Amino acid sequence: MPNPRLTGLGCGLFCATVMLVLGALTRVLFGGSPTVYGVLFLPVCLLSAVWVRRGDLTSAPVVVPIGFAAGLVFVADGGDGFSGWMVGLATALATEAGWLYGGTLVTGVIVTVRKVRLMRRRRRVAMAAGAATAASAATAAAVSRRGGAG
Repeated sequence: MPNPRLTGLGCGLFCATVMLVLGALTRVLFGGSPTVYGVLFLPVCLLSAVWVRRGDLTSAPVVVPIGFAAGLVFVADGGDGFSGWMVGLATALATEAGWLYGGTLVTGVIVTVRKVRLMRRRRRVAMAAGAATAASAATAAAVSRRGGAG
């Protein structure tokens, strides 16, 4: 399985592009079923959370709802004209909020776990470096005492 590292912007582009394609496919293959679209949204959230770079972890939970809304354009039932389309989009966002919140929660949990692991790893490295510095300082002190006494 590929292991790309996406920037915050790259994560947003990935999520929006994939959701646009999935929304169009859902419209063509499943008649615009919001449930199918919502189910397909969850793996995109998972991949977005796993593939985002360590430095951009906080961007993943922000961009997945934007991607959801982008693809929902194809799934939402709209009326005539722009205002009817906007009402259909708002209705779809309201009725499919469970999928939106669920996917965002999945992304948030994965990103939080990754961040906690990163912080623990950094602390272990810092503690190991501090212990190595203390050991080298103790060795230098012992050598200087022996050198000064002899």
